[in-house]
Amino acid sequence: MSALAFNNNKIQQLRRLLGRRSSRYDDNCFVVEGPVLAAEAVAAGWDCQAQFWPDGSGSSIAGAGPIHELADGVLERVASTETPQPPLCIVSMPERDSSALLAAAGFVVVLDQISDPGNMGTIARSVEAAGADLVVLTPGSVDPYGPKAVRASAGALFHVPVVTATIEEVAAFGLVLFGSTSHDAPGRSTESYTSADLSGRIALVMGNEAAGLPSEWNDSAGPIDQWITIPHQGRSESLNVAMATTVLAFEAARQRFERSP
Repeated sequence: MSALAFNNNKIQQLRRLLGRRSSRYDDNCFVVEGPVLAAEAVAAGWDCQAQFWPDGSGSSIAGAGPIHELADGVLERVASTETPQPPLCIVSMPERDSSALLAAAGFVVVLDQISDPGNMGTIARSVEAAGADLVVLTPGSVDPYGPKAVRASAGALFHVPVVTATIEEVAAFGLVLFGSTSHDAPGRSTESYTSADLSGRIALVMGNEAAGLPSEWNDSAGPIDQWITIPHQGRSESLNVAMATTVLAFEAARQRFERSP
């Protein structure tokens, strides 16, 4: 089989999947870049449709789908990084039943209107390490299957389920919703995250990088059951959302481990 040129239909599909969110959801698949993430996807049981390598490399990853070779320079033109590592793998998005996952989950992380893909991937990596059962993105949040988010997750995306749901849908499953805030506000009575009981069926709710969580959630009729904060000693008003989520998730993990039977 001859190496695929840049104008080949398969190559153009790779470009669309890497560049357009709409294409990923139209085709119900996304691209994984590099041997480590590709092997992780296979090991985690995800459906890999195809793998693309430079012409003459002789390389392959078992279970990553049919092998296609790329003509000289095609990998560099298509990949999302300046110094790409082969292969590029097309991976199917899994079917997720958000209701079933929420009903079974004891430790959920909700990301409300998160917009940065690097934060998305880093959060997935951190909360998977902390033992979270599920990540929920509210409508309008970043795409977890974009190339930067996939890279930043360092393979965690293949191990912690990510679904989309509203905050009301999350609350309906009996989880205690802990809203993270960097400051006091009218209607918000906050306590330190180390004082809060994070050992039960909980959802840590994290807000948008710039705006935080909606002010209309402040009053007692809002979806948040309890507001928690990370006390600051220095000048910074707040932590990056990925860092704050990591701190809270590992505190929850500590409490859950210490209080487990």
